Amino acid sequence: MKEKENSFKRKALPASVAFVMVASLLSACSGGAKPAAGTGGAAKDEKPTEISIFTEFSTPEPPGADNPVTKEFEKRTNTKLNITWASPNAWEEKQNVMLASGDLPDLMKIKDMKQTQAINMIKQGAFWDLGPYLKDYKNLSAYPKEIMDIVKVNGKQYILPSVRPLQGGNFFNIRKDWLDNVGLPMPRTMDEFYTALKAFVDKDPDKNGKNDTYGYNGKNWERVIDIFNKSNGKWKEAGGKLVDTDLEQGTRDGLIYLNKMYKDKILPEDFAVMKTTDYENMAKAGKVGVQADTTEGVYRSTEGAQKLDPKADFVAMTYLEGPNGKMVHTSNGFAGLYLIPKKVPEAKMKKILALMDYGASEEGFELACYGLKDIHFKVVDGFKTATEQAIKDSVSQSSFGKIFERYDPYLWAYRVGMPKEIFERNKKIVDDRVNYGVADVSIGLLSDVDLKMGPDYKKKMDDMKIKVIMGKEPIESWDAMVKSFKADASYMKMIDEFNQAYQDRKNGK
Repeated sequence: MKEKENSFKRKALPASVAFVMVASLLSACSGGAKPAAGTGGAAKDEKPTEISIFTEFSTPEPPGADNPVTKEFEKRTNTKLNITWASPNAWEEKQNVMLASGDLPDLMKIKDMKQTQAINMIKQGAFWDLGPYLKDYKNLSAYPKEIMDIVKVNGKQYILPSVRPLQGGNFFNIRKDWLDNVGLPMPRTMDEFYTALKAFVDKDPDKNGKNDTYGYNGKNWERVIDIFNKSNGKWKEAGGKLVDTDLEQGTRDGLIYLNKMYKDKILPEDFAVMKTTDYENMAKAGKVGVQADTTEGVYRSTEGAQKLDPKADFVAMTYLEGPNGKMVHTSNGFAGLYLIPKKVPEAKMKKILALMDYGASEEGFELACYGLKDIHFKVVDGFKTATEQAIKDSVSQSSFGKIFERYDPYLWAYRVGMPKEIFERNKKIVDDRVNYGVADVSIGLLSDVDLKMGPDYKKKMDDMKIKVIMGKEPIESWDAMVKSFKADASYMKMIDEFNQAYQDRKNGK
């Protein structure tokens, strides 16, 4: 295994961006549309509104302070933007520090509805309820109701989601060229999946004559357990009630499956402590056959791997079938959530909404995705083609597109540099996933016990899961932990509170 690890360290590649962009077919980023009245621009003699923003980026480097796209957004919206960009490795840690300190920017992005400190602060009145204002911003008010509803807290719209499609999200992607090399079809069942992963370890899938490949890099390993439970995360519905899958047989079976992966060298030894960029760099370096990412996001890894093997091709899997049936994870409809602190004056809060509304227009989202015409992109044969300057300025869905977003069901089908045939393949995968999608039924549900004790419960469970997967504890240790949680009155009260919140939502409360 040392040979594998050393080989990976030598060959891990930096993120790369190609030059071709999908263009006129994509209404979400098509040009020419003018911003709605009140969403962009301002009186020429009005002083620009200074707005501080905290967000994340997934490009190789964050946009600089003098980025021309930032300047253009400022010009079109009469603002002065001070954007703090956090890498995917540091985003959650930085947001936690900010929340704990109370020193918040005017517009802050948090990762998800499980951010306990943020939810508590919302309940304490630290952020604006945006609900009464959104009707005045046509692009923001056009966000799908089903997405807006699941991010409400106590029935109010404190949160502005960074909207994403419901299909095409994070699931397993597999090297189709490696499947061909080892003579296997696309896996559909968990048994077939394991057979493919084992072949990627044993049968020299990259044909370099070395024992230097892994089956699966371990990113989002929890999704393996989800397939055994046919759930999207910890909770699923059964008989009209919420069931905690951590207490179910499926989780136990999934841990045994993952432990076998680890023993068979399918997983890297240090998978549990690898960073987000480590997983991706491993795929770019041609060292792994399966990783988890969005349908389009994995194209970054394809581009990187093609530097070593032009035939490299990560294909998004449509579904996998576990003991309870076929499934794929349906997205929750957002990739991060924006909050505006109540300390921001009402007039400025409205300016921030106007900025975000412009970013959700066709014109604003084109600027975010592709930048400035003839500087960051050119239109060639109906396709927007990126220039070298786009790469230098980090213009991408993975930078400014993390802030400014409009809803497009095929957003996760295309990516910078992707050929049209892959875009069309991804669109079909997105369409097919509708037939197998399983949603996270717990999004937006709150429990007082969970807010206070949930992080500790989760840490204890996650620590034990990792120990079982790595063989440091037997499966019987997991059984004992499950038994202890079933005997924990507070833990069982948490389950009851989630169920009450679930029933209240079903009853329209």
